[in-house]
Amino acid sequence: MTGWVRSEMASSLPPPKSETGLVHWLRVNLFATPVDSALTLLAALFLAWSLPPLFDWAFIQAQWTGEGREACATAAQGGVRPDGWAGACWAFVGAKWPQFLFGRYSDAERWRVVVAAILMFGLLVPLLIPKAPFKGWNAVLLFGAFPVVAYFLLVGGVAGLPFVETPLWGGLLVTLTLSFVGIAVSLPLGILLALGRRSKMPVIKMFSVVFIETVRGVPLVTVLFMASVMLPLFLPPGQTIDKLMRALIGVALFASAYMAEVVRGGLQAIPKGQYEAADALGLTFFQKMAFIVLPQALKLVIPGIVNSFIGLFKDTSLVYIIGMFDLLGIVRQNFSDASWSTVQTPATGLVFAAFVFWLFCFSMSRYSQYVERRLDTGHKR
Repeated sequence: MTGWVRSEMASSLPPPKSETGLVHWLRVNLFATPVDSALTLLAALFLAWSLPPLFDWAFIQAQWTGEGREACATAAQGGVRPDGWAGACWAFVGAKWPQFLFGRYSDAERWRVVVAAILMFGLLVPLLIPKAPFKGWNAVLLFGAFPVVAYFLLVGGVAGLPFVETPLWGGLLVTLTLSFVGIAVSLPLGILLALGRRSKMPVIKMFSVVFIETVRGVPLVTVLFMASVMLPLFLPPGQTIDKLMRALIGVALFASAYMAEVVRGGLQAIPKGQYEAADALGLTFFQKMAFIVLPQALKLVIPGIVNSFIGLFKDTSLVYIIGMFDLLGIVRQNFSDASWSTVQTPATGLVFAAFVFWLFCFSMSRYSQYVERRLDTGHKR
């Protein structure tokens, strides 16, 4: 009896055609079940009904250039339709673009805002890239040195830079400032509040619980109103706090209360054995939290953390009620400009603001999904 043993590995066979390609993707993702098929068809009908008019309004009949309301009184292609319908007035966005970015910041000093933005994104992007070197120094520069440099750069009054008072700030500058400070402050403060709420020390636990439940029990509008109107009443006569600083404090404290509950949910999801193993190794409380518990807890609640960041970014538009003009506020303020007063102007401005908000929020969402996939260990929860 003879035998035969293969001397080399057999070459891999290609997957069946039924398991690859566009048809397979459609069958798995859109037509897997009768319910999925029905929902797919309904979605396709809705898109076929809604997208052509939207595309026509945003591009075909839109007015892209012009110097005033006369440019947008008619559509770009042949004037207004018989039913009075016209397209978007993108000329309004183009004319007001500097205000949407800088507010009433001095034209001659806007380069300072540009430099601050370049510094922020230049430090932020490498921090978000996993393989980028010098992460520690990068974080120190972004969260330690950059806020100081940006403050003196934007406010001025030093090194020969003219002073620019914060009431002149507006547009995307205010939105990004509030968001960056709120995100940078709310996460560490939320972690401290979450640890304090789980503390065995009665005073610390009571303070954390009272703060979290009080702040979460009122809307952000109330917090901003208190920070803007009521806080100066408790200061000594003749002293005040900058309105932007008051808004920053209110937004950061409000976001930290919600962040604390997100982090606390991750802490409660960690098995008790992890705490006991850390204690068995002789780790101190801070070592246990920094090296064992918090890394696992924060990994579990990445979606909740990013959801809080996205909510914070959108909630910055509420500073409009205290006389500050973020991106949405400055867009709405320009609706009253008589030189651009047309039927199409409000819809165009709001669509533009919505797209900018969506772009930032979608970017945060996609990056969080990337981080989740990168940190995924394959364990089923």
